[in-house]
Amino acid sequence: MADISSLDAEVRERVGKGSARATRREGRVPAVVYGLGQSPTTISLAFNHVLKEVNTGRFANTLYELKIGKDVERVIPRDVQYDVVTDFPIHVDFLRISRDTKVVVNVTVHFLNEDECEGLSRGGVLNIVRHEIELSCPADAIPEEIAIDIADLDIGDSVHISSVTLPDGVESTITDRDFTIATIAAPSGGSDDEDEVEGEEGEEGVEGEEGAEGEEGAEGDDAE
Repeated sequence: MADISSLDAEVRERVGKGSARATRREGRVPAVVYGLGQSPTTISLAFNHVLKEVNTGRFANTLYELKIGKDVERVIPRDVQYDVVTDFPIHVDFLRISRDTKVVVNVTVHFLNEDECEGLSRGGVLNIVRHEIELSCPADAIPEEIAIDIADLDIGDSVHISSVTLPDGVESTITDRDFTIATIAAPSGGSDDEDEVEGEEGEEGVEGEEGAEGEEGAEGDDAE
């Protein structure tokens, strides 16, 4: 399930590049909150708090109760802009969510029972085609990870999305093919199965795009 954390924010009365730079000089990160048919709200957050959350590696998949003065809004990060030199966060877009909101997120794949995997014990190699799976899910039910048991896999076997049991209400965004997540490759790493998988993945192109609402949010604040 999705984590719910808290972040304190302050309203920004002014917008624009100059205001954003002034906000950063004060040790804060400019941000915008959008969605649910409401007008965007420009805010700022303490830089250290944002950096700590970003460094968890799960920032984009975490629900937040955003405290703005006396108001509290439930949101999820939708976009983070980083400084090209320092790689520090310099702007965040948050999406307001409700009980019915569905979001698209990338969820990490975790493989279970590698020590018991028949193919690996015979010298095979776990070839991970996808370290993450793009999923559509309720905003308040984002899986922390997708666990896949590979104990019974032998050399040449593959794991496809059709063999993965996803939580209720959670679906893969790719519905037109049974894509490969991982294979147990031969020790040489040059099996025909692996070559076929690489060819299949190479034809997929761009997977999953933000909805129109996400695009609207990105434009809700001045270019910063």
